[in-house]
Amino acid sequence: MHETTLLLIEVGALLLGLGLLSRLADRFGVSPIPLYLLAGLAFGEGGALPLSASAEFFQVGSEIGVILLLAMLGLEYSAPELMASLRQSRVSAVLDALLNALPGAAFALLLGWGPVAAVALAGVTWVSSSGVIAKVLRDLRRLSNRETPVILSLLVAEDLAMAFYLPVLSALVIGAALLEGAITLVIAVLVVLLILYIALRHGRIISALFAPHHNESLLLGVLGLTMLVAGLAQQVNVSAAVGAFLVGIALSGQVAKTAHDVLSPLRDLFAAVFFVFFGFSTNPSDLVPVLLPAAALAVITIATKVFTGYRAARSVGIGVPGRWRAGFTLTPRGEFSIVIAGIAVGAGVEPALAPLATAYVLLTVIAGPLLARVPDARWFRNLVRNRRPAPAPEA
Repeated sequence: MHETTLLLIEVGALLLGLGLLSRLADRFGVSPIPLYLLAGLAFGEGGALPLSASAEFFQVGSEIGVILLLAMLGLEYSAPELMASLRQSRVSAVLDALLNALPGAAFALLLGWGPVAAVALAGVTWVSSSGVIAKVLRDLRRLSNRETPVILSLLVAEDLAMAFYLPVLSALVIGAALLEGAITLVIAVLVVLLILYIALRHGRIISALFAPHHNESLLLGVLGLTMLVAGLAQQVNVSAAVGAFLVGIALSGQVAKTAHDVLSPLRDLFAAVFFVFFGFSTNPSDLVPVLLPAAALAVITIATKVFTGYRAARSVGIGVPGRWRAGFTLTPRGEFSIVIAGIAVGAGVEPALAPLATAYVLLTVIAGPLLARVPDARWFRNLVRNRRPAPAPEA
């Protein structure tokens, strides 16, 4: 069979299957993300029916999916809202880094993997998955909730921190000289500051490039700008997700509203592709030996992430239900964790790090969308209500 014909058949069958899975998930009121991941495992490397012709398509599509998810999140918020939220959450961001990175570092040292692997595993357990969380917020219709800006501020703080972390990790794993590592870090920081400056100070000029009432030109222009900025950011070791998010922040007014409408179908398509590819590139047989250690690490760091999200929401006056929603929503780890593990293993740091990180991420990505629904469950609301301290009697 011709390769192009096989590609069309595989992609068409998978997309049709994803559509049916999404309908099934909607029927039972659950997130389709775990079903997408399981589909990827079934048809990926080592799965029940491995597909080869469509692997490259899904790899490129997954990268576009993350970019669109973050760009669309950026369109929901203005630049002043972003800066205010970041200022309010700076203490929480530091606490988030400490409480969620330290368990990973300690775990690596206990396994005898050494300090470089400890730095890598610390990053794996620290950073939440912006792509997964963006879809969870949309699926659960929480984009307008009071706790959502707190969640986004922590995600943005983590993604911005990656601009500092990834160059340092890259220098550590290859044993780069101090000067070379410092140059890489400075370039990454300057690029982040430049993108931030343009997004915050010249957003109106960027919006003026597009015609808000011409859907075709707006779709092509915004998508092109988003992918261009994401690619340039990634070229200098800055997260493509950060670049895409800041493009969304830079757009405002009717341009942002129309861009949101015309890009939504593309986001839904490529977001599904992103989650499928995550499972697609995972060999299920590699996960079995590390499943118990990964589960233990997942339990610990889910708890620490819930705590930091809860505390961050409490610090800005969000009510108790919103605090729990913030904490549980932040639990999935994803794209950055896999990138970090790939950097370390690719440099020969610790071969077992890759399957451990994959199993860990898979567990948190499956558990995260399910846990995000817990605060809205009646039994949980009753439990929280019963544990609240009674008001003090009046004098």
